Amino acid sequence: MTATANSEMNQPTIVTKPVKGLNKDSSIRSIYSESLFLHGNEVLIQHSGNEYRLRRTRSGKLILTK
Repeated sequence: MTATANSEMNQPTIVTKPVKGLNKDSSIRSIYSESLFLHGNEVLIQHSGNEYRLRRTRSGKLILTK
């Protein structure tokens, strides 16, 4: 599966897949990181009134900072 850009909203389309060992009704989702980084190596995440930055490094690692 690959991520594609949603042209109407210019937002990434989240592509999910089932997580092994969990039933279909589970609240845990698996999201491909490629769908988050379609337009660059950083995304801003809003959570409980705070802003977090998720960054992908050159070596492919993820760093989350507040």
